[in-house]
Amino acid sequence: MHESCGVFGIFAPNEDVARLTFFALFALQHRGQESSGIATADGRRIHVFTSMGRVANVFTEDSLRQLTGYIAIGHNRYSTTGSSRAANAQPIVVSNGADTIAIAHNGNIINATHLYQELSEQGYHFHSTTDSEVIANLILASPGRNWTERIRYAMRRLKGAYSMVIITANELYAVRDPLGVRPLCLGTLNHGWVIASETCALDHIGAGFVREVEPSEIITINEHGISSSIGESTKKGLCIFEFIYFARPDSVISGKLLYPARQAMGAGLAQEHPVDADLVMGIPDSATAAGTGYARESGIPVVEGLIKNRYVGRTFIEPDQRLRDLGVQLKFNPLPQVLSGERLVVVDDSIVRGTTTPSVVRLLRKAGAREVHMRICAPPIKYPCFFGVDMATRRELIAARMSVPEICKFIGADSLGYLSIEGLIKAVDLPRENFCLACFTGEYPVPVQLEMDKFTLESVMTDRNRAFCESTEDK
Repeated sequence: MHESCGVFGIFAPNEDVARLTFFALFALQHRGQESSGIATADGRRIHVFTSMGRVANVFTEDSLRQLTGYIAIGHNRYSTTGSSRAANAQPIVVSNGADTIAIAHNGNIINATHLYQELSEQGYHFHSTTDSEVIANLILASPGRNWTERIRYAMRRLKGAYSMVIITANELYAVRDPLGVRPLCLGTLNHGWVIASETCALDHIGAGFVREVEPSEIITINEHGISSSIGESTKKGLCIFEFIYFARPDSVISGKLLYPARQAMGAGLAQEHPVDADLVMGIPDSATAAGTGYARESGIPVVEGLIKNRYVGRTFIEPDQRLRDLGVQLKFNPLPQVLSGERLVVVDDSIVRGTTTPSVVRLLRKAGAREVHMRICAPPIKYPCFFGVDMATRRELIAARMSVPEICKFIGADSLGYLSIEGLIKAVDLPRENFCLACFTGEYPVPVQLEMDKFTLESVMTDRNRAFCESTEDK
């Protein structure tokens, strides 16, 4: 499973906002590694720099020096609508001649195809294949006396998930969808204001946490200060995977620090699925906290059985076929001296397609583990996500096709236990109705098209552009 995206915004006169955004994006790198970008505004115009790759590969001193102004937004992308290519990197700048805005978006708009077709017929042009550009053009096309009214009008048309930051030449906006699917928070820094996907980004630049952006809220920040407009929000739908996996363990969401919540998930697994074993290990880094929670609850010692190479994937050089065949061993290296002859409990955050877990089990057995008992913090994932997670289609989800005993046999484990939905909710210690649990239950907070995938909008855009070119040639 891949993360969604990370967004950041800052309004801070007398600060180097581009550099602060750069370091905040470093803290949010875990949310997206395909492309990165920063847009700044100086009161007259918007400047933007984006490129493929991670933050450290994208920006230089020269590129940051060109991003002048006192307002900035930044984005780390993992593609959930549209392919991974330079044209889809964010922030995206759009203009209708009279107005120009830049937008950075985390989430997924499930009615983007319909809105794209409508906007195209109105004469709006698109340079990317993302739902984020659809949102931006929809805002430009919306009526209103000011940007807040135009954004609110656009929000009434949007269906899906969107936590986003927007800048004009002299203002910063933070917007969160009525369900609050993706996190977004507000902070303060030296008489300025910051917006971030997670609180860890505030910590890294020395900003103080103020509060979360509420579902359906639009925050406006300009030279006059900060103001808020909150629309209707009939129910909540925070993605539960922010607690399980996506967000960093040092972030706070809904008033909860994630590290102890993940420890509680491990403890819940020990209660629901105890086993006679010698050692416990969490898959690094996503299940390290849950592994310690299982060990503490069960009384079984915790160890580091796998050492993670944290630099895998941080190069543009592709491995050759021999190295690709090694698969998971490029990412993890086992410790035979620790594992040999031991009965092992292995705690992981989730099993999605079932392509990686069998390799992990084989790797541990090759290192000498006598037994491998898999324990999973997420309940069986049976349904795809349409709200900003590039997970899989339903036919690719192993739990949609197999029972738990069948999955256990397929991955080659001695036993397999998933944390129950009830155990998960108990671990996060928040009301069940606060969360979207659709990937477990199939009960989506808004109606979705089950056959939709991340390339649906791109396919429609490509077909329309091809038809336009052919009609132009005929003329």
